[in-house]
Amino acid sequence: MTSTRPEPTARRSVFRRKPVDAFVTETRPDAEGGELQRSIGLFQLTLFGVGATIGTGIFIVLTEAVPEAGPAVIVSFILAGITAALTAVCYAELASTIPVSGSSYSYTYATMGEIVAFGVAACLLLEYGVSSAAVSVGWSQYLNSLFSDVFGFRMPDAIIAAPGEGGVLNLPAIVLVTLCCLLLVRGARESALANTVMVLIKLGVLLLFIIIGFTAFSASNFETFAPFGIAGIGAAASSIFFSFIGLDAVSTAGEEVHNPRRNLPLAILFATVVVTTFYILVSLAALGAQPYQDFAGQEAGLAAILRNITGSNVWSAILAAGAVISIFSVTLVTLYGQTRILFAMGRDGMLPEVFHRVDPRTLAPVRNTIIVGLFVGALAGFVPLGVLIDLTSMGTLVAFTVVSIGVIILRRTQPDLPRGFRVPGYPVTPILSAASAIYIMSGLPLTTYGLFVVWLGIAAIIYFTYSMRHSQLGRGHAVAAEPPR
Repeated sequence: MTSTRPEPTARRSVFRRKPVDAFVTETRPDAEGGELQRSIGLFQLTLFGVGATIGTGIFIVLTEAVPEAGPAVIVSFILAGITAALTAVCYAELASTIPVSGSSYSYTYATMGEIVAFGVAACLLLEYGVSSAAVSVGWSQYLNSLFSDVFGFRMPDAIIAAPGEGGVLNLPAIVLVTLCCLLLVRGARESALANTVMVLIKLGVLLLFIIIGFTAFSASNFETFAPFGIAGIGAAASSIFFSFIGLDAVSTAGEEVHNPRRNLPLAILFATVVVTTFYILVSLAALGAQPYQDFAGQEAGLAAILRNITGSNVWSAILAAGAVISIFSVTLVTLYGQTRILFAMGRDGMLPEVFHRVDPRTLAPVRNTIIVGLFVGALAGFVPLGVLIDLTSMGTLVAFTVVSIGVIILRRTQPDLPRGFRVPGYPVTPILSAASAIYIMSGLPLTTYGLFVVWLGIAAIIYFTYSMRHSQLGRGHAVAAEPPR
């Protein structure tokens, strides 16, 4: 006899929600499984966000985005910055309410249910894993520029470009991923210290560029301000949005931060202000120093601009060296974020236990980090940069949209939860945040949507064949909340 019960049972399974108190219990120092060590303070955490953000949008994406929007790329940065700021306050509330590793994945698990959380996790793989690969590709360009300025030689195209871009593999990108993973396996404290030093160097180098760039500022470069219209501004905003990934990266450190309910929201907000300010100033200086047509195909763009302004390789070499250090820090933090999201998924049973195991000496997920390094290294070595950027933007924007909606859901379903920070202007702010992200997403090319659908299809197969059966909630290890009605 056929029963009508399996459908609601299956629905209850895939939409089961993990209680917030279960997240908090798992992150206690005495929790089973050897959890992560709290060793990061507010200043280091803020620089985590800055480190994951400044570098991608400035050192790499200008040469991709300026040809799409012309001088109006400044508006694209402002649009992306406003969207990021709206989303930042949403992240701040959820991070102060659910201060754990996993970021958007964990927040969605508590608000929308397991299958939605797994889909968001698939987006985060694009946001972090693919972003790390994209940034590594840009790193090889600046490394080549540095070698040219300092030593007078360039690496052959065969080993600095992926197939389809004139090369066989991008060897420097693979080396960068390997170096970052070696640092990460030593532990979060060492990684945070290294990132702090690199970010301070990065900000100093960008200030140098801004000062020199404005000495060659020409208002005539802005006369044809928006040659490609509103469509160009939207397309450029979509391309550069992945550079705001640092907001999410802060929240992935939830279990390794001192006083997370206070420090997580503050670090997110501080990082947003620093990042947006630097993006706008650098783009103004760069566009004022050379016509927008010159950005197309310009390798190591900011270093090239300094070389043209000063007529000397010295300043461009300094900037290229700063970019090499800067992009190292971006890759370090995005790889860190990826490993912590997979760590949370392994703890929940969404992925094999190997992702949740930590080294008893360093308290770092070593095997997890090695697996991530192999995956990202392969992407960085063999996939073209443009494809990586658009896919990363898609993953980031979907995650930002879900977080914004999650604030509304959690306010309605659990209004009495302790919150270290509350979104101002609720519910208008989270609604505007989600709408802005969706608008920017609409500017991505159709091919990116096609690849994204394929990616989600692969994620669905993994969920229904493995994750749904191995879920800790499904096994009764935590009390599942009722699915949304």
